[in-house]
Amino acid sequence: MKLYRFEYEGALRWGREDGAGRLRLLDGDPFAGFRDAASSVALASVRLMAPVHPSKVVAIGLNYKDHAAEQGKPVPAEPLMFLKPPSAVIGPGATIEIPTWAGRVDHEAEMGLVIGTTARDVKDAAAGRAHILGAVCVNDVTARELQGKDVQYTRAKGFDTFCPVGPCLATGLDYDNLRVTGRVNGEVRQKSRTDQLIFDASYLVWFVSRVMTLLPGDIISTGTPAGIGPLAAGGVVEVVVEGGGVLRNPVT
Repeated sequence: MKLYRFEYEGALRWGREDGAGRLRLLDGDPFAGFRDAASSVALASVRLMAPVHPSKVVAIGLNYKDHAAEQGKPVPAEPLMFLKPPSAVIGPGATIEIPTWAGRVDHEAEMGLVIGTTARDVKDAAAGRAHILGAVCVNDVTARELQGKDVQYTRAKGFDTFCPVGPCLATGLDYDNLRVTGRVNGEVRQKSRTDQLIFDASYLVWFVSRVMTLLPGDIISTGTPAGIGPLAAGGVVEVVVEGGGVLRNPVT
């Protein structure tokens, strides 16, 4: 199921993809429960928002061997976690704003896991799967030169607009075997599958939950494959997670 969050008649609403480019309006939401409303709208007629408003985005670094290699870093023995602030989150179609003084800024195409139920100190990796509601496309936009300068990642990855998410929340997917693609101006720069993750979806939920409580709507962004590259003003960057639509954002 593909679930969308959007502006409709002056309010934020949820809808599910109902075929032929239409959204069936929903009463309720995916976290508290919902049911179909009587009416539907054309997908093209609404302004899509980020499908979730997380309290935090927990991102995982160097979770593909090929990306670790291109960064010249060893494969981590444990997941490398960092946080992106909620203020960095934007939705599909919103503009990524590159600070003129920040140097090189890169795209990073990733699968994001959306937490459906509170996860705190989950008992084991297998139990982590039950807390995943669905997947989203995430672009972990990164000021690469600042990342190298600062060593830690907060400034490089925390700018406003540096976490595009969307276009929908896709449920019922096989999170361990999805194609992940990154494109800039139509050119494929990143292409891999989530079966290449060093630490898989269930393990990441377990691992993160032992450190911090994951709340409904929080995102774990699972890492990016090789092929990262710079963005420039006037470009358009796309992230595609199989089954989760196309996240498209212009750059300025």
